[in-house]
Amino acid sequence: MVSNRLAPLTESGILAALSVVLGLMAVYLPVVGVIAVMIWALPVAILTVRHGLRYGIAASVAATAVLSLFAGPPMAARLFLAFAPTGLALGWAIRKELSGTRIFLSGLVASIAGKMLGFALIFFLMGIDPWQTQLDGMREAFSATTQMYEDIGVDSTDIQQSTQQLDQAITMLAELAPLVVLLMGLFDTVVLYFLGGRVLKRLGQRMPSALPPFGEWRLPVGFLYLFGFSLVALYWGGGHEMPYLYQAGLNANMIALFAGIVQGLSLLHVLLSHFHVRGVIRACIYIFICLNGLLLQIVAFTGLIDMFFDYRSRFAGRLGGR
Repeated sequence: MVSNRLAPLTESGILAALSVVLGLMAVYLPVVGVIAVMIWALPVAILTVRHGLRYGIAASVAATAVLSLFAGPPMAARLFLAFAPTGLALGWAIRKELSGTRIFLSGLVASIAGKMLGFALIFFLMGIDPWQTQLDGMREAFSATTQMYEDIGVDSTDIQQSTQQLDQAITMLAELAPLVVLLMGLFDTVVLYFLGGRVLKRLGQRMPSALPPFGEWRLPVGFLYLFGFSLVALYWGGGHEMPYLYQAGLNANMIALFAGIVQGLSLLHVLLSHFHVRGVIRACIYIFICLNGLLLQIVAFTGLIDMFFDYRSRFAGRLGGR
């Protein structure tokens, strides 16, 4: 009985210590810390897969308690709330041998919820808006940069134009806080899902089915309806001075367009595969599209329409499948 429990407890201690080290790197190392915070929940996910959810929770709580001694309770609690749910959810879903899609969605939902809890913790404990604080920091950094440009003799007209453009961008970012939280959760989930899968395979852990091939990705048609709602909300919110409706419409519009881009690129992947376009050239095409605003919009609208009409099924015979 003791020997059976020794390995899980020992492994829990090692992985909890690794989480503490990653947490300290995230707090005190500016550049490396960005990477460390992205993979902070990786030991928790691995422990949850190998030994169960209770071990993962216990290790993450223990790591947070130790980390609070060095970085302070607020920082440790924020790190725990923002990132631990992602690792716990992914580990639990992998241990339950769910499909690749369900594993990813479980981690995504947990990650978004964790980010919201992390922001709420800062707001209630410190009484500040964390998102607005970030925007104010951007303004201060740009103000220092413009002052440097003025000192070296850059034309004041160009500086003023750049300042106006930055103010417009920050104003839009202030409206897109929900979208930013969604993208942060998505990025964390992608990193943990693929990196965790590689680590678990190295450890000899049997993995469930992976995500479907990119050419088979199909997003729900609800994103098309969301896009329609966003247009109505933007029109009514902007024309009738309803800021909350306008903000909801703006975020819904961006989310729908992002989903359309994913669907459109998936459809393009099918076409490029049919015409045997090589990987390097295909990657260059994707990069060129992402860097061209007009092409990106065309791909987004095509993807949204494809959610309803399903071009791949209609032209399956011509395309020869995937």
